[in-house]
Amino acid sequence: MKRLENKVAVITGSATGIGQATALVFAEQGATVVCADVDLEKAQATVKQIEQAGGKAEAVHVDVSQVDSVKQLADHLASTYGTVDVLFNNAGIDQQGGKVHEYPIELFDQIIAVDLRGTFLTSKFVIPLMLKNGGSIINTSSMSGRAADLNRSGYNAAKGGIANFTRAMAIDYAREGIRVNSLSPGTIETPLIDTLVGGKEEEQGKQFRDANAWITPLGRLGKPREMATVALFLASDDSSYVTGEDITADGGIMAYTWPGEMLIDDKWKTDAE
Repeated sequence: MKRLENKVAVITGSATGIGQATALVFAEQGATVVCADVDLEKAQATVKQIEQAGGKAEAVHVDVSQVDSVKQLADHLASTYGTVDVLFNNAGIDQQGGKVHEYPIELFDQIIAVDLRGTFLTSKFVIPLMLKNGGSIINTSSMSGRAADLNRSGYNAAKGGIANFTRAMAIDYAREGIRVNSLSPGTIETPLIDTLVGGKEEEQGKQFRDANAWITPLGRLGKPREMATVALFLASDDSSYVTGEDITADGGIMAYTWPGEMLIDDKWKTDAE
């Protein structure tokens, strides 16, 4: 039997990257996947991939920062499925904003609205569909919610908030059989990276990837499917006694206090050539 057989799974931010990869993996494991995204056309492309592979899915437009939009999603889920077994709050945005005194207020508000408030709103309106039968909620945090980045305080605040919001929800709903955990990726090769720093073939994008490969103990960026399989563990009964946890999948970055000999050992450069 597949690990999510006959389950209804809702994934926000499922048009690209980690969300898209997770939608594909969940469908492979038997779930009916609701691909919810602000970009409906790209979400529909995810659905097409799932259906071509023999899975079941539908695309639904949602802007997780807007109450009415999230309510419409929840109403659709209630009328179409009646229940939700898995909610993956994955929608998020990121952008550098400068040091705090330089940081644009509008950008800070936007990141908080999508990443943190969006996680709250989607949970608030979907949880009633999970109360009868229980289920699993997964929130996308980040290693940037556990440590800080230069010029990205808004993102750090949002992702750090998600990690502790996850713990609060885990306590609130444990007796209802709803498990709540967060997934904190490291640097993952997604379209967001292209947007933030440039593509693989662009000089800035190449420098960024080389630097991250150097600083990451496993020596490379992560892949979206590697995050999707962690999400699958958290969604399935394999993690039936896991709740309130933040699972970090970052290639080992958070395991050290400083990179030690990595600072002076550049053999990785010639080895990679």
